[in-house]
Amino acid sequence: MLLSEATVKRNPLTIAKSVDLVIIGGGLSGTCTAITAARSGIKVVLVTDRPVLGGNASSEVRLWVLGATSHMGNNNRWAREGGIVDELLVENTYRNPEGNPLIFDTIILEKVVQEPNITLLLNTAVYDLEKSDGETISKVFAFCSQNSTSYELTAPLFCDASGDGIVGFLAGAAFRMGAESSAEFGEQFAPTKEYGELLGHSLYFYSKDTGKPVRFVPPAFAIDVTQKVPKFQRFNAHEQGCQLWWLEYGGRLDTVHETETIKWELWKVVYGIWNYIKNSGKFPESDTMTLEWVGAIPGKRESRRFEGDFILTQPDIVEQRPHYDDIAYGGWSIDLHPADGIFSEKPGCNQWHSKGIYGIPYRSYYSKNITNLFLAGRIISTSHVAFASSRVMATCALGGQAVGMAAALCIKNNWLPRDLSSPERIKGLQHELMKIGHHIPGLFLHDPADLAHQAAFSSSSTLVLNELTADTEPFLMEHSMGQMLPVKQGKMPVITMQVYAAKQTQLVVELRKCLKNGNYTPDHLLKTLTLPLRQGRNDIRLDFNVLIEDDTYAFIIFRKNEAVSFCYSNKRITGILSVFNLVNEAVSNFGQQQPPEDIGMESFEFWCPQRRPLGLNIAMEIEPGINCFDAENVKNGLQRPTIKPNAFVADFSDADPEIAITWSTGQKVKRIELSFDTDFDHPMESVLLTHPESVMPFCVRSFQILDNKGKIVYQEDDNYQTRRTIIFPAPVYTSRLRIKLTHPSENVPASMMEVRVYEN
Repeated sequence: MLLSEATVKRNPLTIAKSVDLVIIGGGLSGTCTAITAARSGIKVVLVTDRPVLGGNASSEVRLWVLGATSHMGNNNRWAREGGIVDELLVENTYRNPEGNPLIFDTIILEKVVQEPNITLLLNTAVYDLEKSDGETISKVFAFCSQNSTSYELTAPLFCDASGDGIVGFLAGAAFRMGAESSAEFGEQFAPTKEYGELLGHSLYFYSKDTGKPVRFVPPAFAIDVTQKVPKFQRFNAHEQGCQLWWLEYGGRLDTVHETETIKWELWKVVYGIWNYIKNSGKFPESDTMTLEWVGAIPGKRESRRFEGDFILTQPDIVEQRPHYDDIAYGGWSIDLHPADGIFSEKPGCNQWHSKGIYGIPYRSYYSKNITNLFLAGRIISTSHVAFASSRVMATCALGGQAVGMAAALCIKNNWLPRDLSSPERIKGLQHELMKIGHHIPGLFLHDPADLAHQAAFSSSSTLVLNELTADTEPFLMEHSMGQMLPVKQGKMPVITMQVYAAKQTQLVVELRKCLKNGNYTPDHLLKTLTLPLRQGRNDIRLDFNVLIEDDTYAFIIFRKNEAVSFCYSNKRITGILSVFNLVNEAVSNFGQQQPPEDIGMESFEFWCPQRRPLGLNIAMEIEPGINCFDAENVKNGLQRPTIKPNAFVADFSDADPEIAITWSTGQKVKRIELSFDTDFDHPMESVLLTHPESVMPFCVRSFQILDNKGKIVYQEDDNYQTRRTIIFPAPVYTSRLRIKLTHPSENVPASMMEVRVYEN
């Protein structure tokens, strides 16, 4: 028994901790910041006021993680974010293709607690700080209600990834809240006050079928949605979770200090919705259904945005302006919501896409007036309009891992965040990020320490794509469709194929490319062929007789004709995609973007893949065959398709494909970095949506590494991740390495994106 004498006042247990970097906020951006910094060798405290990590992606809110891929609903091909965020999403897809948010919680927590350089403080809220001078934070104070403990956290560097920017606010960092005028940054899409200057919060719920009648008595605070919610007709018994993203409120309030008020209003709506579904008599299927879960905290979209040395704006996104210090990218639409949310007569969102991904500069990731404060997540330095795109979680996470790496470089060199922003130093940050699989548009990795650059590469075979075999029965065209093919500078290959017509008709075929090489919006028409078809089978020959000016992706577009059928191929190949002129209402894709003339957005068509098991390639023969899959690609510094596949791909007929790496003299090899194709075009939404497979079909599962004597020095039989780092217990001395691969399946040839070799 513990006895204590009475006293005037007691202080809670206080723990002081000093590290290299204190990160406030355990959402996906703060988590990726922490993991990246810790793996880069610095000591980190990650402090969050929630019981689990993930923020809006956690089981507390249950929003799917998305970024530039935009549900595969835009023209951003192979745009899923790389590095740590990719590692998390691939792991989640492997363990949790059903999208259970509780499982995703465990995956994020596991990744953090496995890092010895991270001290994790859950349920711990920062409430105050100290500054050593007007521009420098020296310490933050936090309190954990669960263990009644105070923490004093000291570091030379801090990162605010808290969503509302509590540390930036307390420190006096310059910030903005609400929308700028159209004139300030030349943003034609800037909203009016009538539309609203802030995005609100959303609250989700889940239901389940119990198999027996369940009645529902609403709480007294539930509202009558038929009287107060203009969109009540949209509610049904089946949509749930973040499919109800438009269940939003709070854009007219202070989204920091009135969050509890907003939450209560959303609770009133949620229970009113369920009362309507259960008791209106319009949804008999709900008789056996019950509420399984209702969010206790809302998912926030917007509050403060802090000013850095650069403010990202609408023209940066629409024009895809390059910046010398780009260290992340976005690709979600500019997605504004009416401030009145669920109570508005207006559509729940107003999304306009750019033609491709855009870069986000390093100068947006630190405070302009607090010298040791990094910014991560939705609070980075953007305008309100640009924020409408950069705010989504995968984009925030990508920026977070860039901040983690920047912090590590600053600690190692005794720099402050701004010191790293010079054109000379920023190259070092970009270099280190690309080494961990972090893609930066327009850049490629060349690491002088990589022994692969001194070696000759060869392979047992190389795919020459001269045919996408016809493996299906003919299917009627439901949409205009196209086949993306990587072509080299020179004459466009000739395509031959079989087309089936239900009657005499014509087929319009277009050859297109992108005005901006590296985009995947086929906005440049090169040639149109109009082919007469007779009823039945037609053998057609597409000789466009066009010279291709640069290595690029060509789009062979077949305009919709409901009398025409095509065969498809079961062969799936790294960097080869079919695309369709589809409608995806979830991201305001109606086949073609036609914005009003006065909002500064562009008109163009959407050409998007279908999700597997659909999305087969179109059967055709190609002459001459496409020859861009050789082994040298694995050292070209790119880890995903860009203007070409950037991959080694073996021939289908090669029973034992391998890559050989040969040096003229013996080498000491301690570490090998490998990158595989985990389909960066698949968005891997973390919750609610299910996925057709747990391992991407292009990913090599089994491989061996052999030395020059034929000894197996490493073997893997259950790979599913993008990146594999192999560290040998003792160095391997060899003049040759052979990487033997196993084809993922009979319809998918073995491929590899990258090989790097190091002596330490």
